[in-house]
Amino acid sequence: MGDPRKLAYLEALGVEAYVPRRGRPVDVAATVATAVTDANPTAPASVAPLGTVADLDWDSLRARVAACTRCELHATRTQTVFGVGNPRARWMFIGEAPGAEEDKQGEPFVGRAGQLLTSMLKALGLRREDVYIANVLKCRPPGNRDPKPEEARHCRGYLERQIELVAPLLIVAVGRIAAQNLLATDSALARLRGQVHALGERRWPLIVTYHPAYLLRSPGEKRKAWQDLVFARRILRRLEAGEQVWS
Repeated sequence: MGDPRKLAYLEALGVEAYVPRRGRPVDVAATVATAVTDANPTAPASVAPLGTVADLDWDSLRARVAACTRCELHATRTQTVFGVGNPRARWMFIGEAPGAEEDKQGEPFVGRAGQLLTSMLKALGLRREDVYIANVLKCRPPGNRDPKPEEARHCRGYLERQIELVAPLLIVAVGRIAAQNLLATDSALARLRGQVHALGERRWPLIVTYHPAYLLRSPGEKRKAWQDLVFARRILRRLEAGEQVWS
């Protein structure tokens, strides 16, 4: 953790890297990591794929999303926001919906919130191109309002196919809205953090953390977000080793 660049990313997250009196800076991951407490998995009700979406490859799926008119959001979007990153990534990050900048650029998590997410990834030693990033919704809700339940249902098949194509070892739900939609729950984010959930019939391992936009408004929570990422990294290493992550 002595790399000046990583220390700068941690500083952006509000995490202080302590330097002992003798020796190099200690690994912050070891100092802030909370104990791994695996919870009983909570699998939400499965949502059936939309038509033949379950058989589409990446190019066909992207084209299907770009032409989608399943809900009212198609009338107000500039463009759809499909997803970005490594199509065979071990990590998959899922947010709630595109914002104004995402609607303009056609890429999830850009602007200030996206810059913070990039810093969060770099603090873990990851680049944006190392992970896959997507949203529950593929179109921006007007005024950046929360997604409506029917909008999330119409997009669910697209997201499920993205998950199947990526086949990540670990999914990170970014923010309360994304977590509640993915897990079909109304539980508060505080109750969902710090445990491993099972997503869908394939029981994809999923953990929950704060949305970067929330962290920009509440910088005092950045340390908790870093703890979530350290927890996620520990779970991913266990998955890589073929270990059981369910209690």
